[in-house]
Amino acid sequence: MVDSFSVIKSMKEYADRENVPIMREDGINYLAKYIEKNKVKKVLEIGTAIGYSAILMALVNDSVEITSIERDEKRYLEAVKNVKKMGLEKRINLIYKDAMDVVLKEKFDLIFIDAAKAQNIRFFEKFEKNLEHDGTIITDNLSFHGLVDKKEEEIASKNLRALIRKIKNYITFLKTNKNFQTDFIDVGDGLAVSKRK
Repeated sequence: MVDSFSVIKSMKEYADRENVPIMREDGINYLAKYIEKNKVKKVLEIGTAIGYSAILMALVNDSVEITSIERDEKRYLEAVKNVKKMGLEKRINLIYKDAMDVVLKEKFDLIFIDAAKAQNIRFFEKFEKNLEHDGTIITDNLSFHGLVDKKEEEIASKNLRALIRKIKNYITFLKTNKNFQTDFIDVGDGLAVSKRK
């Protein structure tokens, strides 16, 4: 019998030690409740990292299947190890590749974008065709540790300023998207929940 609690605890410790960004507790709880409430069966995750959110989504119930894409080899290998430890290889399919190079034919009830923030618009536009008609696209980190609400001159790093600009552009892209209606949820690090109009 797998001790899920200790596997998840050691994943959190690893993420902390290795500086791997994983979802905040209230963010992952929101996502899990969303999957349960909306009877989500198939999830596409852009950005596996070490498999933390994929595993917690799969644990919602036994009918949830996840395809998750990661381009960083070290993180991907760590995710493979964690998924194995949890005995979830049959329900979590991990792909080691840049998401922009992945071509998928299947449709998903939920697409979860949690990868390179500067690429959010590209990810959204690329994978929206893989979304079931009544499916949802959820994006994480839209507040980016509170920096999105700060004035540009308050952010010291030039690279960070450029990244925050791209996140703001993505928020504008969601607000003005003619095909999707987006709700911005203030949990975790800021979530966007987008459904077709």
